Amino acid sequence: MRKAILKLRDGKEFEGIAFGAPISLEAGEVVFNTGIPGYQEILTDPSYNGQIVMLTSPMIGNYGISAEDNESSGIKATALLIRKLYRGPVMEGRIPLDRYLADAGIPALEQLDTRALTLHLREHGSQNGILFYPEDRKEAEEKLAAFPLITERDLIDGVSVKEPVENPFLGSGFATAPDKPIRHFALVDYGIKRSIIDCLYRRGAAVTLLPPSVTAEEILAMKGIDALFLSNGPGDPALLADAVRMARECIGRLPVQGICLGHQIITMALGGRTVKMKFGHHGSNHPVRDCLSGRTFVTAQNHGFMSDRDSLPVNVSIWFVNANDGSVEGLYEDSLNVRSVQFHPEAAPGPEEAEAIFDTFMEHAR
Repeated sequence: MRKAILKLRDGKEFEGIAFGAPISLEAGEVVFNTGIPGYQEILTDPSYNGQIVMLTSPMIGNYGISAEDNESSGIKATALLIRKLYRGPVMEGRIPLDRYLADAGIPALEQLDTRALTLHLREHGSQNGILFYPEDRKEAEEKLAAFPLITERDLIDGVSVKEPVENPFLGSGFATAPDKPIRHFALVDYGIKRSIIDCLYRRGAAVTLLPPSVTAEEILAMKGIDALFLSNGPGDPALLADAVRMARECIGRLPVQGICLGHQIITMALGGRTVKMKFGHHGSNHPVRDCLSGRTFVTAQNHGFMSDRDSLPVNVSIWFVNANDGSVEGLYEDSLNVRSVQFHPEAAPGPEEAEAIFDTFMEHAR
């Protein structure tokens, strides 16, 4: 076992024991996730690209890893931080978390004081950090000082398709596209989770996955499209001026829908703004209230930016709010047929009671 250090941008340090792949001065924004199960889905969620993820659950790895649970082609998080690694046997057909990380080239720390780190991030906000061995301190500190903020990084490249893909199927164990689809979604890929596509397939939809560089002209020229869908993804939506322009030009000409980053792009396309949150929402236990029905339910979330409520135009209505902090969790504009949610109704991991949002998306496709 080899000691290693996490150093935050504000100078705070946390010691741990390295496992997984060897550390090579991995840097990124450090965030915490309060989910209990679902570590594999979290690691492979493209929205974590460029981030060092700390899990607050006290033991991680007890059920191993199965390829069927990946939310993308592989691990997208920069590194993993945990309190205790489970090193016992796992079920047949699964592999231990340590080996999975090592094979993927992803470093991790255990025996970290995750409670103290969580409290520090809640108090001082999510921020850049770097992993290093003690003998590499000088080089690590120089790299951390120069490392760009998440608001300065383009994190979509590398987690999205380069060319259109008809009816993508991102691994075994999930639904496939229906033979006779009842809806056809043009889905712009900013870092799509495969569970989102699965939820659409199971409702009878076909999907054309499009690269983030797609233009409104290209989308509007497509035949047989019933709605434009904007996916989740990593990074600051304020950097995506072309995506906002594309969405703005499609609104009113196609039904436009979105999840997470897609929701934030829609916010700006409708005339609102987004702002960075202090430490974001990352986990599977976030209560959300439906402003139309009054119902409150628990959701999975993963975002560090949100819609600025005060910037929303008067014609844009708030669909959902976070029951803890009152932040905007969904929008709609019925005259333009626009709907979006900040949380993840597909869960993976997390509670599935919000999955009915996909029924609403299907109903509002033309």
